[in-house]
Amino acid sequence: VLAEVIKAFGAPENAQRMEEARDNACNDMGKMLQFLLPVATQIQQDVIKAYGFSSDGEGVLKFARLIKSYESQDPEIASMSGKLKAMFLPPMTLPPHGTGTGGVAAS
Repeated sequence: VLAEVIKAFGAPENAQRMEEARDNACNDMGKMLQFLLPVATQIQQDVIKAYGFSSDGEGVLKFARLIKSYESQDPEIASMSGKLKAMFLPPMTLPPHGTGTGGVAAS
């Protein structure tokens, strides 16, 4: 099922939908949730409903929890899960550590 979900994200019409949502979000996390997440959820729903998951947000959450429970047991599932997340979650960058980041200067 996970492989089919990943494949669905690669379908030209879905890739186009995701690209438009990304463009609308402009790398803003709040807008990512507003524009990108609903499209990603819909793409997943279209696939997983054929496997007995409900075709709503709860079905996607149950699917995600199930995948998460198998990640530690199966490296292939863990790899595919990471691939799926990378398709709709922006890469997270940590702020640099060091001086000049608002800390109190030592005297």
